Amino acid sequence: MSYNLILMGAPGSGKGTQAKMLQDLLGVPQLSTGDMFRQEVASGSALGQQIKGLIDAGSFVPDEMTISLIAGKLKSPECANGFILDGFPRTLSQAEALDSLLSGMGRQITKVIQIVVPDEYVVERIIGRYTCATCGTGYNDTFKKPVQEGVCDKCHGTSFVRRSDDNRETVVARLEKYRAMTAPILPFYQQKGVLVCVDGTGTIDAVSERVKKAIGY
Repeated sequence: MSYNLILMGAPGSGKGTQAKMLQDLLGVPQLSTGDMFRQEVASGSALGQQIKGLIDAGSFVPDEMTISLIAGKLKSPECANGFILDGFPRTLSQAEALDSLLSGMGRQITKVIQIVVPDEYVVERIIGRYTCATCGTGYNDTFKKPVQEGVCDKCHGTSFVRRSDDNRETVVARLEKYRAMTAPILPFYQQKGVLVCVDGTGTIDAVSERVKKAIGY
């Protein structure tokens, strides 16, 4: 069975974590636009230089560039049996462009999984997150503490860092922006009969079981 999936959810909803777990489970690649942008910039290509200039200027990467990158990925052998889009599409115009692209390839989205969590849950999750400065393993003050306080479970490092923009004011603004940009996409996929909403609260494994059920695995 081919799994052509989109994972949607507000910042901090856990969609990235679930996308990685699905990648391991299904053997199909997780496609994150953020990762694609970084890879293209690192490659030093002409497109990568354009993307870097836009990001450095605080501007959005135009839909045409994003779709071009995604098209290249979807046409590659690694996506022959499916894919998991994480963080894309973010607007209705991107959803329509993706639909047109897939149609031209004789493919279509099989499921769109929207991970739903209350705003306060997201705020608590984001402002409480931190990572090991040595290996990058992620933790949270409430949901995922190291087994031994102050010591990374993976590399046993004792230095941790937090993102400066992980504060309540910034998180609330990001949630409002997400809703304004992404809310119009939901009816688009609902009309196609592929949208499934999944409760994103609880443990990572509990959410994973709900996601697996949603895709019929």
